[in-house]
Amino acid sequence: MIAYLKGKLVYKDPTFVIIDISGVGYHVKVSLQTYSKIKDEEHIMLLTYLHIKEDAHTLYGFKEENEKRLFLHLISISGVGPNTGLMILSSLSSEELENAIAQEDFRTIQNVKGVGAKTAQRIVLELKDKVKRDSLAELAQTQSGFIKTDNKIREEALKALITLGFPKATAEKNIATVLKKTGSEISLEELIKASLKTP
Repeated sequence: MIAYLKGKLVYKDPTFVIIDISGVGYHVKVSLQTYSKIKDEEHIMLLTYLHIKEDAHTLYGFKEENEKRLFLHLISISGVGPNTGLMILSSLSSEELENAIAQEDFRTIQNVKGVGAKTAQRIVLELKDKVKRDSLAELAQTQSGFIKTDNKIREEALKALITLGFPKATAEKNIATVLKKTGSEISLEELIKASLKTP
């Protein structure tokens, strides 16, 4: 399995890039969101997924971990192949897709070319819990131990609690209660955990 590629960007197109690594050019399919994040970098690193079929070995590349994770979730669903997964991630940003899944918004996903009503429903039903878990784990992991400004940490904790199913008003109240006791000297992970325990 090729986990990532790091080399010289020799060609960039909205649907693929070519990366030169020690004289070998790797053709990597990308989504529009990865394409827009690449800019005009001379050297590039993309997280990759290698899809193997009898007649082809195809590399798919992602600028960010979250997009790759969503892609792998999508292609685990019956009826969603790598090209459809890439089409979904080209039509919707990672955040838009996560929100659509969390809010059971089938219509937004169904609007993507090549995705029918049944496939959109399967995506929501099968990925809803995974997306919620990923969202919380990512927030907790990336912010653990880092003290942020009061407003920023409050916003991110609120987003995590809403993702976990808390009504917005209850989540805001719990966060305010915790911050009142601790002040702003608290990491995001601690704030989320304490807010979950607040009665």
